[in-house]
Amino acid sequence: MKLTLTLLSLLLSMTLHAQTRPAKTTLFDTGWRFHRGGAQGAEKPSFDDKQWRTLDLPHDWSIEDVPGTASPFNPNAISQANGGFTMGGTGWYRKTFVLPATQKGQRIQLQFDGVYMNSQVWLNGKLLGSHPYGYTSFWYDVTDKVQFGADNILAVQVRNEGENSRWYSGSGIYRHVWLTVQPPVHVGQWGTYITTPKITTTDAQVKAQTKVANESGQSAQIRLITYLRNPQGKEVARTESKQSVAAGATATIVQSLAVKSPERWAVEKPALYTALTEIYQGQQLIDQAETPFGIRSISFDAQHGFRLNGQTLKLKGGCIHHDNGPLGARAYDRAEERKIELLKASGYNAIRCSHNPPSPALLDACDRLGMLVIDEAFDMWRHGKNPYDYHLYFDQWWQKDVASMVQRDRNHPSIILWSLGNEIPERGTAEGVKTARQLADYIRTMDTTRLITAGVNGLSPDKDPYFAALDVAGYNYAAGGDHHKAAIYADDHARLPKRVMYGSESYPLEAFGSWMDVLDHPYVVGDFVWTAVDYIGEASIGWLGYWQYQSFYPWNLAFCGDIDICGWKRPQSYYRDALWKENQVSLFVKPPTPSFPLNPNQKEEWSKWEWHDVLADWTWPGQENKPLTVEVYSSCEQVELFLNDKSLGVKPTTRATKFVATWSVPYQPGELKAIGRTGNKEGSTATLKSADKPVRLTLTPDRQTIKANGQDLSYITVELVDGRGVRHPKTENALKFKLSGPGTIVGVGNANPVSVESYQRPQRNACQGRALVIVKSSEQAGKITLRAIADGLPTAEVTIAAE
Repeated sequence: MKLTLTLLSLLLSMTLHAQTRPAKTTLFDTGWRFHRGGAQGAEKPSFDDKQWRTLDLPHDWSIEDVPGTASPFNPNAISQANGGFTMGGTGWYRKTFVLPATQKGQRIQLQFDGVYMNSQVWLNGKLLGSHPYGYTSFWYDVTDKVQFGADNILAVQVRNEGENSRWYSGSGIYRHVWLTVQPPVHVGQWGTYITTPKITTTDAQVKAQTKVANESGQSAQIRLITYLRNPQGKEVARTESKQSVAAGATATIVQSLAVKSPERWAVEKPALYTALTEIYQGQQLIDQAETPFGIRSISFDAQHGFRLNGQTLKLKGGCIHHDNGPLGARAYDRAEERKIELLKASGYNAIRCSHNPPSPALLDACDRLGMLVIDEAFDMWRHGKNPYDYHLYFDQWWQKDVASMVQRDRNHPSIILWSLGNEIPERGTAEGVKTARQLADYIRTMDTTRLITAGVNGLSPDKDPYFAALDVAGYNYAAGGDHHKAAIYADDHARLPKRVMYGSESYPLEAFGSWMDVLDHPYVVGDFVWTAVDYIGEASIGWLGYWQYQSFYPWNLAFCGDIDICGWKRPQSYYRDALWKENQVSLFVKPPTPSFPLNPNQKEEWSKWEWHDVLADWTWPGQENKPLTVEVYSSCEQVELFLNDKSLGVKPTTRATKFVATWSVPYQPGELKAIGRTGNKEGSTATLKSADKPVRLTLTPDRQTIKANGQDLSYITVELVDGRGVRHPKTENALKFKLSGPGTIVGVGNANPVSVESYQRPQRNACQGRALVIVKSSEQAGKITLRAIADGLPTAEVTIAAE
């Protein structure tokens, strides 16, 4: 079983049993060579790759500058607005490695967590196989193709060709690769399956199903011991089974264990247990596997909604794509973890992985941090949405890809639903209903502990047969979408009172109505906004809208996320705070002219992914004494607004006002302040201060200490501030960055949706007075110092410790 590096270090620090084995699975990300473009014969061991770039994975060539330019964007890119005008194409990777002669007789396996897309893999000139889908994990047993004690050449061709995605996919080996060296008798790939069929306050029954593979030439008598450790690392249960496994066969061994006074996995306290699986032949320990899991119960019904551990919980949800903003699709563990941390901090308790299985690292973060997950398989089945998308491969590959998702992910306590797909074109047909049943039935052969859903648009009774193939109904844009009919949940409940529903996608502009539907109806279990985090591609759906055209360039971000691609909250996220949390106050100003040019053509009526054009900005030189519209979002009962300590009046911020109060304020520089009140009690305060000319730079890392493992990241926010430390929200100064010490700059950004600057070079213009620098550690410990330089301002620096 693959372990995350974090978990591995934690487990190794615990007291292990008398016998231990070195980790059988190691990260295989370092020392690759890469070539962008065709390379005839590159699969052959004799191919000369000395001129190729050396790099470490994860890697995404689409986020890199187009060769010969200083930008990843091109108005003539085949991806067009869908892919944010980024370039795909073909790329090649090669890696040379040696396995010691002492490992002869072991089974050797290579696992790819995700390659976008159409990969072909060769080892020592022999084809291991191909894998079309860009989002599922896959693996090859290479035992009969490796050479021990000599060079082995691994070659991977990746083809991201033609129009194949509705969003930015990235290109290349963008997730981890792993090497497993294990004995012929071992725990099978994704071969541990832990469930908790019965849970009470006094004890929990834990069922462990383990697949043991015997790839030796003779029958094996084995002992399988499973230990359970509680979240503090203490052993709390143990059981042992004996089994004979025939040569070339796989046996599934089912064990039952009891845990006294179990700690439940919950969103507020995500308690993780660990199952340690050991295989013995005689007295010799020959294989080990570690499986984190959670003890928790989940259920859905129309009367109580979604229940976690018997308690009704409304899903405060958001959809996310897989990219990591300035990093492109590169799935560094820390990037995935930070994404979930930011969402938790903004009130989310659930995400929908749209529209594909995520990286294992993201799910590990959800388990650790307490974020519920809808794990989704596909964006299309047999009928494509683009000429070269997955519909070309569906019939041949859907079973393998669904099995990859379910078998890889089914031990994650964070996952509460399996989703068959999103807005499937054939959803309203008999063929679509039949396919949905096939997929759902197949998932149930591998996991019966979770229900099945899908995201469905075109919400009308002709979709009833399709919904009947699902357990839980995902409604895309129910509040005002396809039917422009806010009462659709209530109407459908009247027709089908047992149907459990949720908003699988909703418009930011309809956040109020979407969330009130969830609060008002027990059978509406949650709402998932499109989107929780902004992304590259589907350029400008949050401003120019649909339909999209080449003329939208240089727009390259969707501009519809609660949180932008740098991880900063956008105004709509503060509005959601007012919907979801107590004692919230935030303050925004409508600019006197639009922030960006408007769409010269009328956008479609249903295209509502934008938010109001408002800014956290009280610096408006030239607007003195002219009225500006000020919006306050608050969950307090009322809000009082002050300009330079003079009250501008009190207004209610209740459900009746949609938690918004609006003032028209003649602009005067100084301080705008909103104070929330509930009853006679003063609550939170929000302030906006006019900024003077910037006089210095500030550098603020999200973490001052990172691991020296070649993978960890520090996200450093660079701000231009005035003499009082107020960020100037209108500055766009050119910034240059210099790094010293054992680290590299792996991404820069500013969340400007029309910037076509490089994400890779050590420079970036500020946007709204700030920019972001992402620094990655090397495998060497030491101090990493980032210096930021802007003309006319003193140089600023910050130091990160890599340990």
